[in-house]
Amino acid sequence: MTFTKNFRSPTAEEWYLFLPSFRDPVTGGAAGKAIIHYNLYDTKHIFINTTIIFDDPELHDRKLHGLVYAIADEIVNRLVGYADTLLSVHSGANSYNAEYKQ
Repeated sequence: MTFTKNFRSPTAEEWYLFLPSFRDPVTGGAAGKAIIHYNLYDTKHIFINTTIIFDDPELHDRKLHGLVYAIADEIVNRLVGYADTLLSVHSGANSYNAEYKQ
């Protein structure tokens, strides 16, 4: 798994996700992207909002739910670290939401 980083704004990042054997069917490029938005305005309950969007339709197959979950978990660990995170994964039938708390 490899990543390419693109800045969206001072409080958000966009990463393109490259996975072996998976790619965007339209462009032939990255299998998906991760958008990480840092909530810097509210200091009481700081969460990092992370959205992962998988564009390869193979990753939308229910049979690959475990793989999608494992990839998303690794993306959060590598790109966000151990910060409190609200995660939203968009992958067809494998879409889900999760909360990571220290």
